[in-house]
Amino acid sequence: MNLRDDLAHLIKGDASDDASVRGAHSRDTSIFERMPSVVVFPKDADDVSAVVRYAAEARRQGTSISIAARSAGTDMTGGPLTNSISLVFTKYMKRVLDIAGDRAVTEPGVYYRDFERETLAKTGKIVPSYPASRELCALGGMVSNNSGGELTLRYGKTNRYVRELEVVLSDGSQITVRPLSRDELALKEREQTLEGAIYREIHALIDAHAEEIEKARPDVTKNSAGYALWDVVNKENGTFDLTQLITGSQGTLALITKMTLGLVKTKDHRAMLVIFLSDIDILPEIVARVLMHKPESFESYDDQTFKLAVRFIPQIVSHFGFLQMLRLAFAFIPEAWMVARGGVPKLVLMAEFAEDSAHEALEKAREARDALEGLAVRTKIAKSEMAAKKYWTIRRESFALLRKNLKGLYASPFIDDIVVHPKDYPRFLPELSEVLSHYKLIYTIAGHIGDGNFHIIPLMNLARPLDHEEILELSPKVYALVAKYRGSITGEHNDGIIRTPFLPLMYSEGMIRLFAHVKAIFDPLNILNPGKKVAGTMEDIDQYMLKHD
Repeated sequence: MNLRDDLAHLIKGDASDDASVRGAHSRDTSIFERMPSVVVFPKDADDVSAVVRYAAEARRQGTSISIAARSAGTDMTGGPLTNSISLVFTKYMKRVLDIAGDRAVTEPGVYYRDFERETLAKTGKIVPSYPASRELCALGGMVSNNSGGELTLRYGKTNRYVRELEVVLSDGSQITVRPLSRDELALKEREQTLEGAIYREIHALIDAHAEEIEKARPDVTKNSAGYALWDVVNKENGTFDLTQLITGSQGTLALITKMTLGLVKTKDHRAMLVIFLSDIDILPEIVARVLMHKPESFESYDDQTFKLAVRFIPQIVSHFGFLQMLRLAFAFIPEAWMVARGGVPKLVLMAEFAEDSAHEALEKAREARDALEGLAVRTKIAKSEMAAKKYWTIRRESFALLRKNLKGLYASPFIDDIVVHPKDYPRFLPELSEVLSHYKLIYTIAGHIGDGNFHIIPLMNLARPLDHEEILELSPKVYALVAKYRGSITGEHNDGIIRTPFLPLMYSEGMIRLFAHVKAIFDPLNILNPGKKVAGTMEDIDQYMLKHD
C-alpha cells in the first residue's frame, strides 16, 4: 500500500510524502515532534470525507491509520501532531464564505487576522475570543481548542460564539450540527445513521449520568480539559447542542469543515489602570474590587517578566516605527529607574476598561483606582493607547525576547495554562513558587489575573536528558497542586499530548470512563486524533518530546 498514491487518487486536493513537507508539519509550538506519514491538503468537505472513509476502511482491514486535523500549527499541546495522516486546512479551505449582521461563515483554514480584517470592514464586529497568537492562528484551531485570550474576561471563550458547525463524522458522512429543540432531537434520534446513533447515545449518556456530569463541571472561570458534557443540554432554552461538545475536542470527535460564528462589536475607547503589587496576600481583595467595575481585560505579569523587559528595552522597542520606538523608549524610563532603585513589584496588574467614549473609559479606570484606597498598592492610569502600549508590550513580548536572547534554550509549554480561584491566590501562588524553586528553571509567569489563569513557560534545553526528566517530574507536581485547589489544568490551550495523561488528577474515574465512552460513540474505530483527550499516556510525552531544538 502506498498511502500517498492511494489518497492522491481519492481527492481533488494534494497529498505529499515529501520529506520537507512532512518535516514542516511534524511540529507545532509544543515540546513535541511527530513525523506524519503523509500530509493531505483537502480542497473541500468531500475531500475530507474521502480521507476519513479511506482511513476507516483501512482500520477495518487491520491497518493502523489515523487522521489529525491541522490549521495554522500554533497549538502548544501537540494536538495536531501525528505519525499517520496530517490533514491541513490552511492551503485550500481558507475562505470566509459569508459575513452578515452578527454572524460570519468561514472555513477552518482561515487565519484569524484575515478573518478579523474582513468582519471589521463589513460589520465593525469581531470574534473576541482570539488567543495571544491572533496574528498567526486560524479559526479551525480556535474552535478545536475552545480558545480564549485577553478579552475572555468580558466576552467569554470561543464556544460562546459557535452557532453552527459542518463536520465530517468518523464514517465519512457530512452533517450540520446546531442547537436542537426537543422535537428536533427526537427526529434526529430516529435516524438509522451514525449521526442518529450519536444523538441517541450521547443523550442517553448525559441523562444517565446527569448528576455526576454536573458535579464534574469545573467551577473555575474557564476550562478546556476533557469533554464539555455539562454544556450540551441548555436548561434555559431547552436545546441539545453538540456544537458545545465538538468545540474544544481537538478533532477527536469530528472534523470541522465549516463554521458559523457569532460576532460582537467591542468598545472603541480604552483606559488602563496599572497596579504595582508587592503583597500577594491582598491580591484576592484587589481582584474582587477591580472586577466590580467590569474591566474588559485584567492581565498580569510577575517581577521576573518586569526585570527582563527593562533588560531588553532596546530589543522590545526596535521592531516598532522610529517615532513609536522613541516614545516607547522614553516611556520605559520610570520602569528602568524602579529597577535601579530595587523597588520591583512582585506583580504588575493591568486592568483595561473599554467604553463608548474616552471619558467613560477614564472614569471607569479612576473608579477602580479609588476602590483600592486603603490597600498597600501603587497605581497609575494610562489614559491613552500609547501610554498603555508599553505594558501590553511587556505582557506580550518579554518572553519571546527572552527566548531569542538566550541561545540554546527552547520555550517549553508543559505547565503553561493553569486556572485556580482568585480567592486561593495567597495560598496557591506561594505553593507553586515552592514547587518551582526546586528546579533551576528560567521562566516567567504571565496571566489573566481576573480569570485566575496563569501561563508559565520555562526555557529549557531539550537536547539535554536532564531537562526531559524535569518535565516528566515537574508536570505531575504542578497539576496535582492545581487539582488540590480544584482548578483546571488547562483554561484555553487544551489537553493534547501534554495534558491528557493528567486528566485523572482533575476528574473522577467515572468521568474518565465517560470521556472514553463519548470518544467511542463518535469514533468507534479510533481514527480521529487518537491519544488526545482520551487514552494519552506519560509514555507518549516521553516518546514524542523533542530531542533537539
